[in-house]
Amino acid sequence: MQTRRIGDVEVGAIGLGGMPMSIEGRPDESRSIATVHAALDAGVTLIDTADAYHLHADEVGHNETLIAKALASHERGADVLVATKGGHLRPGDGSWTQDGSPRHLKEACEASLRRLGVEAIGLYQFHRPDPRIPYAESVGAVRELLDEGKIRMAGVSNADPDQIRQANEILGGRLVSVQNQFSPAFRSSEAELRLCDELGIAFLPWSPLGGITRAGELGSAYAPFARIGETHGVSPQQVCLAWMLAKSPVVAPIPGASRPETIRDSAAAGELTLTDEEFAQLDAA
Repeated sequence: MQTRRIGDVEVGAIGLGGMPMSIEGRPDESRSIATVHAALDAGVTLIDTADAYHLHADEVGHNETLIAKALASHERGADVLVATKGGHLRPGDGSWTQDGSPRHLKEACEASLRRLGVEAIGLYQFHRPDPRIPYAESVGAVRELLDEGKIRMAGVSNADPDQIRQANEILGGRLVSVQNQFSPAFRSSEAELRLCDELGIAFLPWSPLGGITRAGELGSAYAPFARIGETHGVSPQQVCLAWMLAKSPVVAPIPGASRPETIRDSAAAGELTLTDEEFAQLDAA
């Protein structure tokens, strides 16, 4: 698999998003652990999680606990960069809310440390801006966690270009990643991707396969990806991820998965090379 750099850490170019293993429609624990193990066996060394990836109000951190258990039971678990996030909440009624207050972020980080069973979190990301809290205060709390050694690296998620620049300034040039939604069906983060490329900051597309139904049906945005997939004898999903990797060396997609076969297919995209003509067709689609 190709590799990418996040700060001073080299990871496989395709990561694993843990959210589907803990929210609505989640599988049983054994299948989730098998999914994580399949990812590691396929060369994945970046796993993204969050304390808000849970279903019921009394199980905050469900996904972090699951990921920690899966990594502890695999021989290569210690080689994985675990990226988690704080600042989002799930009250248990299906909604998503925010709390970007410094107090909450510091408490959330401490809880994530305990669930992950580490002395310092590899990559901690401010999950989503809270309209009630000045962005500088939220990112300032992340900076304090970084300075205190509670986290090794800092990132932001769901940020616009101005927020990315502001976060990098507040962190003293130590912003290592931006995690935004990006897929063939959702390309509005092109400006953020270009800025990350300019600044040398990792861009982690979440929901990179968004637009594909649970039944595996392809939305209209994926038609050209399907055609090129037939040419290579691979899935449209692999072509999609390979297209993202070809956009910039800072891109490291984190497709969500809850089945071993799904992450195996996604991970194989790290070995797929598109021609210049194919890339141009997809980029213009």
